[in-house]
Amino acid sequence: LLLQTWANGINEAGKMALLAWEKETGIKLVQINGQRHYGGPPPGWEGGPPPAGTEVYIARLPQDIYENTLIPLFQSVGPLYEFRLMMTFSGLNRGFAYARYCSLQDAQKAIATLHRFPLRRGCAIVVCWSTQKHELVLSGLPASLSQQQLEAGLQMLTEGIRSVSLHTSPCQRQARLAVLKYSSHRAAAMAKKALMEGNLRLRKKGIRVDWLGPQLKKKLQLCEEEPSSRWEQRAKSLAVGRPLAVPLSLQNVLECLNMVCWKHRLQTPLFIIRCVQVNPNGWQKFWYQVVIPGYRVPISGFTWVSPDREGQSKQEKAKMVAALHFLRVLGESLHSQLSAFPKVLKSL
Repeated sequence: LLLQTWANGINEAGKMALLAWEKETGIKLVQINGQRHYGGPPPGWEGGPPPAGTEVYIARLPQDIYENTLIPLFQSVGPLYEFRLMMTFSGLNRGFAYARYCSLQDAQKAIATLHRFPLRRGCAIVVCWSTQKHELVLSGLPASLSQQQLEAGLQMLTEGIRSVSLHTSPCQRQARLAVLKYSSHRAAAMAKKALMEGNLRLRKKGIRVDWLGPQLKKKLQLCEEEPSSRWEQRAKSLAVGRPLAVPLSLQNVLECLNMVCWKHRLQTPLFIIRCVQVNPNGWQKFWYQVVIPGYRVPISGFTWVSPDREGQSKQEKAKMVAALHFLRVLGESLHSQLSAFPKVLKSL
């Protein structure tokens, strides 16, 4: 209560000035999920959004400065497509914002002109390129949490998720972490906020949400070891869920996957298979992604393919692993997946 009273006290003049500026200019600001937006697109905009690389990051803002000061300042170097000011619950800004320009040249000009600009005496702001991160890491997850349960829960709590991958944590024993890839930086930032602030049960159990950094990304890549033949057989049995009565082949697996998709009223699966690494001993590492129109997120992963088996190309073997992966994900009905996540939260 004292914090709210203090914030209101120092903010009163700023709020009044902001309201007067909105009325005078006719600009509409929309606040949602801790961000206040201008534009995206602005009034009178025609065509698609500006290309990537046109957004700048603004930091070290005084917390009682608002759009009536910031938007005219950043518009002075070029027209804005969008301006986003991060806000606290008390009505102060969080000290940083994002400005997206209509062209790359205007974004460059903003950095050259406004970096270290003194908004107030002794208060020089930072203006630099926005990093546009798309990936989050959810760490401290229990080892018992399945990918199906995690995907269902994330679908309920966040928007714009593209892929989810579970890994053994390189830092914590008996724990797992998940890499979450989103469609845009904005979607990832909104997901980060929702997971951090909207689910206190996760936070109390030591589960953390952070941006995926290059060091951890490299560690996860190094932890992926070449599979042995026994690992391949175990992975296949886990993916299918029961022994197959027919010989395991790409055709049989694809027929099974198509049948499951038909049962869930989903369309024909689309496969993307790429070789990303070749070892001197003949092993090849493939990245795969399976997209099913109508299903909430693509399924992606990596697999090593051995050089010794004949009668089937390495591309086909990688496609089989991808199909088995999706079969495992679709092993339960969509309804049971969605209903399982609240139970998981209670157990965390």
